[in-house]
Amino acid sequence: MVRLAVAQFAPTADPAANLAEAAVLVADAAERGARLVVLPEYASFFETRMGPRFVEHAQPLDGPFVAGLQEAAGRADAVVVFGLVETGDDARFRNAAVAVSGDGVVAVYRKTHLYDAFGAEESRWVEPGALEPARTFLVDGLRVGLQTCYDLRFPEVTRVLADAEVDLVLVPADWVPGEGKVHAWRTLLAARAIENTAFVAAAGQIPPAGVGTSLVLDPAGAVLAELGEERGIAIADLDPERVREVRAVNPALRLRRYTVLPL
Repeated sequence: MVRLAVAQFAPTADPAANLAEAAVLVADAAERGARLVVLPEYASFFETRMGPRFVEHAQPLDGPFVAGLQEAAGRADAVVVFGLVETGDDARFRNAAVAVSGDGVVAVYRKTHLYDAFGAEESRWVEPGALEPARTFLVDGLRVGLQTCYDLRFPEVTRVLADAEVDLVLVPADWVPGEGKVHAWRTLLAARAIENTAFVAAAGQIPPAGVGTSLVLDPAGAVLAELGEERGIAIADLDPERVREVRAVNPALRLRRYTVLPL
């Protein structure tokens, strides 16, 4: 059994303040027994209007934000997953989901599908992630994979993780508010869990930039934990055996007749 925490807050344009807030949430989750903590997308730096300041405030994987959360993870004896505004080329940055333990960086996923929708143009400032084999990691026998926010609208991303035999998909996000957006968020998270018969846990930014509504779902799509719009933590206990049970009853992954290939 692995105790997981989804933790949501509102990152700001102050990376040091964001790190302090994230470290408090990680410590609070650890006090409740969490071995795995998921924080939102853009946890290191965020402004409502994306522009050159994101590039200016980007940090490398060996920078202070990652190092600070590595220290927090070490104190908590947990793995912490968060969204990093990562250093990219001269004109753009990388939207990275980073997993760290007290020993260092465990895994990095760079957002594949950029948010060029609903009037936004993330690709103006963000380098898209390369189409690479899934990078997974283990936490107490639970195999974990990463994706980010808008990736949810592309089921192939999660299916590639299912092909890598993950039990759990983690989704740092900043799901932008709007008409029908919470419904879409909940529906897509449930669909990704049900069609891949895997746990899904998503941590979002809270208003005004995000909808909050961080969720943990089981491999049949049942909600195990949920938050509203306020800063906070939700806890769920995940049993890897539950994945086997669901897949024994619903062997959809084994019965499918299509695979996923990059364009």
